[in-house]
Amino acid sequence: MAAHDDRLAVLAELERRVLWLASWTIHQANHVREPGEVKVGGHQASSASLATIMTALYFDVLRPQDRVAVKPHASPIFHAIQYLAGNQSLEKLQNFRGFKGAQSYPSRTKDTDDVDFSTGSVGLGVAQTLFSSLVQDYVRAHGWMKDRPEGRIVALVGDAEMDEGNIYEALIEGWKHGLRNCWWVVDYNRQSLDAVIREGLWQKFEQMFANFGWDVVILKHGNLQQQAFAEPGGEVLRNWIDRCPNQLYSALTFQGGAAWRKKLLDEVGDQGPVSALIERRSDAELAALMNNLGGHDMPSLLDAFEKASSHDRPTCFICYTIKGFSLPLAGHKDNHAGLMTPAQLATFQQSAGVRFGHEWDKWEGATLDAAKLESFVRAAPFFAKGRRRHSAPNVPVPDKLAIPANAGKVVSTQMGFGQILNEIAREDSEFASHIVTTSPDVTVSTNLGPWVNRRGLFARAALADTFKAERIPSTYNWEFGPVGQHLELGIAESNLMIMLSALGLSHFINGVRLLPIGTVYDPFIYRSADQLNYACYQDARFMLVATPSGIALAPEGGAHQSIGTPLIGMAQDGLCAFEPAFIDELAVIMRFGFDYMQRNGDGDPDERTWLRDQTGGSVYLRLSTRPLEQPVREMTDELANDIIRGAYWVRPPTPNTSVMIAYQGVVAPEAIAAAGLLAEDRRDVAILAVTSADRLNAGAQAAERARQRGNAGAASHIERMLSKLDRNCGIVTVIDGHPLTLSWLGSVQGHRVKALGVEHFGQTGTISDLYHHYGIDTNAIVHAAQAASNGRTVRYLRALAT
Repeated sequence: MAAHDDRLAVLAELERRVLWLASWTIHQANHVREPGEVKVGGHQASSASLATIMTALYFDVLRPQDRVAVKPHASPIFHAIQYLAGNQSLEKLQNFRGFKGAQSYPSRTKDTDDVDFSTGSVGLGVAQTLFSSLVQDYVRAHGWMKDRPEGRIVALVGDAEMDEGNIYEALIEGWKHGLRNCWWVVDYNRQSLDAVIREGLWQKFEQMFANFGWDVVILKHGNLQQQAFAEPGGEVLRNWIDRCPNQLYSALTFQGGAAWRKKLLDEVGDQGPVSALIERRSDAELAALMNNLGGHDMPSLLDAFEKASSHDRPTCFICYTIKGFSLPLAGHKDNHAGLMTPAQLATFQQSAGVRFGHEWDKWEGATLDAAKLESFVRAAPFFAKGRRRHSAPNVPVPDKLAIPANAGKVVSTQMGFGQILNEIAREDSEFASHIVTTSPDVTVSTNLGPWVNRRGLFARAALADTFKAERIPSTYNWEFGPVGQHLELGIAESNLMIMLSALGLSHFINGVRLLPIGTVYDPFIYRSADQLNYACYQDARFMLVATPSGIALAPEGGAHQSIGTPLIGMAQDGLCAFEPAFIDELAVIMRFGFDYMQRNGDGDPDERTWLRDQTGGSVYLRLSTRPLEQPVREMTDELANDIIRGAYWVRPPTPNTSVMIAYQGVVAPEAIAAAGLLAEDRRDVAILAVTSADRLNAGAQAAERARQRGNAGAASHIERMLSKLDRNCGIVTVIDGHPLTLSWLGSVQGHRVKALGVEHFGQTGTISDLYHHYGIDTNAIVHAAQAASNGRTVRYLRALAT
């Protein structure tokens, strides 16, 4: 018992140190550090509500194999805990929310302390923990974690985050896959950014989580309250607390002990046991009693976490807390973005026992011996083994992927994708075994069917294909089992992207590298753009295969036709976008992609492209259902290299070239046919096949930066290619997507450009109908080329005149 009390005393002291350091970090950034031109902020109140919970978890409950997604607005608490553990530097804390300082929200790529998952876009880190739990099961079922204990994946959730729809989509998927080892700890402070949340919401949470198979633990009353309830009149007090509206509870918390006394005596005072219970306590003691909610009561938290640690069922802890707990801002409805004034901070500093000038000292103001506290922190299981981030060796990728024998045949890139994966699936190789595919209920329609037939669907328990068992003919063999390599998801693109994020971080989280491929209809990238951005921000590594795309999906109409997704591919950091027209290009790109996904190096850019390919990233392939006649050609090293660099010459220019046609993707036949028609009255029409506007643009931008920094000879791949054109040559660009994707090519060397593409929602019809309607058919390209090349004649005549 003495050891237990001693442990509680140490944890209470650590909680006070953590809350002080977090509050001071925010105050220093806003009131001490030289001010910038914008508000700094930092969420002192939102941090305070999680101080007790995070102290309990990090210094007592968590183990090295556990992983945590921290509520974004509790970032200062996280950094303070890491500072006490020796994983965060003083300089980073002093520069909190400044350039190169500790990040506003925990970032696994930008923070130097031990961040497991980036958070910041509220709700996404919560769902990430669920999918990371599923990935842990996948890796373990495949025999790759036999020597490592299972970890618990924990989300610290703000109650306002529970408004995010992606959380509930994730809950459904977790139930389908038998989620285990996942805790969501809800900071139920009953305040959101702008208001106090609705009454009785916790009951909805409890019912909903229970419906999906979660254990639900309600932590509402702390030990002080439990003891008071056992006193005469205590049951009346309990009933009043349980009925008290959220807004009133928050307001009384802010007003303090005298306000609590008046309200309680007015509403439940009986001149008997209840009144005596209230009057036995001073104002300060009464405030402490009413603020003693379960989420701020260390013994209650430790007991709840210990019980949940005895099983692997998913568990939701609804922890009643006070926003701004222990701060002058506590309970006020405006405290979300509020900051303590210098006067309030001075009072708080005095109560914390922190001397002026010693604000950053780890154990300043502690009532226990500093050596004892330091020893306790170092012995905490979570920190005992040092930094917990794993690494994993690269999976060997073949020098070449088999290109299906399609030369001269009419085949789509989507079909070619399925063929290439099918060839990989035939192999009994380490490479094939590390590929894992996933899709939001469009597995067959995105041509993953052959891969799944060979490699199976994943489930922890085997599940036979009933159609096969009943001898009903079917093209696909849908058998589930622990060795399956496809994770089937429901129709929720949000879940796809977060699953890809979880799979693409397995080498860091589980120490096992996976090669994830996710397929989705290209237009529905918009539906999950936030989740895609989140996955890339975390530096997750995956291959996103988006198909079908463009208005080439003609009969499906505008709802299933994508326009602006090529621009997403160009603009999204951490994502390398390609749009091949032909299957031999796709095979080269996929081989590059599997290698690129595993890179994590340093070094100078490749001066052939000015791309930093050694850092790697994720890959986006925009494919199509439109079948094209496949070229009969040899895939030389030079051609393969140019495909990866972003463009190659189908027909190179000559000194007589007056117009060049640049296309990307499945408009290749229209571009080539237009060049043939133009050849009747124009010599040497050049054709540039663009396989990646993204990489061409990135290389051009990087080369320009290099020139600005003194490297006058820097030239990117596209700059060298277009330098072969006469400056008066016209350019026509065409894509089954937004024309801005390629229109920038004119800025590279100052050429006149006519950019063709699709700018408005599509409609139903044939491909020829739609291409004609939107001006990307052969005739439209011819007319644009005539206009672009006529500009050369006009400029020549003007030059003569001058």
